[in-house]
Amino acid sequence: MRLLVLGGTEFVGRAVVEAALGRGREVTVFHRGSRRPPAGVRSLHGDRTAPDGLATLADGTEWDAVVDTWSAAPRAVRASARLLRGRAGRYTYVSSCSVYDWPRPADYAEDAALVTGAAADAEATEYAQDKLGGELAAVESFGADGSVLVRAGLILGPYENVGRLPWWLNRIARGGPVLAPGPRELPVQFVDARDLAEWTLGAVEQGLSGPYNLVSPQGHATMGELLEACRRSTGSDAELRWTDPEAILAAGIEPWVQLPVWVPPGSELHDGVHRLAVSRAVATGLRCRPVEETVADTWKWLQERGGAAAVRAGMGLDPDVEARVLGVGRIGS
Repeated sequence: MRLLVLGGTEFVGRAVVEAALGRGREVTVFHRGSRRPPAGVRSLHGDRTAPDGLATLADGTEWDAVVDTWSAAPRAVRASARLLRGRAGRYTYVSSCSVYDWPRPADYAEDAALVTGAAADAEATEYAQDKLGGELAAVESFGADGSVLVRAGLILGPYENVGRLPWWLNRIARGGPVLAPGPRELPVQFVDARDLAEWTLGAVEQGLSGPYNLVSPQGHATMGELLEACRRSTGSDAELRWTDPEAILAAGIEPWVQLPVWVPPGSELHDGVHRLAVSRAVATGLRCRPVEETVADTWKWLQERGGAAAVRAGMGLDPDVEARVLGVGRIGS
């Protein structure tokens, strides 16, 4: 198989490239050149936001499949898909469960209502509309039978460039009392980027098409299992102090952002991000590694980087706020 990955140097794209190389595939990576792709790939440079930015892809080369992880203006996906139409067998677009309209019902599947206002030729607007616009662009050029729409939920694992799991790992590694958002048994759904990559490559090999929710099956993990895995992986003596959701919300702490991954049980937000139906993906080969492995490998990757990782602005809890809620002295930052 000859695979073209649009991106391929960060997080999900990099996981796809490494998985493809592990399967012995011939991989071409199209990227801006700001980061080095994995060894063993053919590297093409270009900026999809610039005039004539796709020039290096216009040489007539053919691929069996394309994997596109673009998350901004849908028109960039449209331009790429149009250029590659007739030269690639299948177009796989890594989308998001954000394309579903809000509020999302618990246990929603791929036939749930979608957001409005998306267009394949749009400039960047809102994340949900941009991702759905990317889907529309892929289908416009490759058709419903020639495109795979990977509607990913929460993605964790090595190379994470959002900062959710890295924040928890670094916070727990510092030790001391840790505000652990309860309940401990709260179900959470996420997918390791490497498991997403393996499923995506399998989908291409099977000739799958259409949308697939892509996240771990319900029951795969709880908030307690995730944070306990962080403590074991870091070897920390941190004390996880499980705190009721009511106390957290009363303190003005923002779920999902200030306490990454966590959202209060019984809320629309919890149903929206941790209650996806994934039977379609499981039936076509989705396999999710144990929580412990995702956490341990992410910690190993962080250690190789000296503990540093990209963290989006506002991600994580201020130490003073944490200390106030726990009723302890200031916790070191």
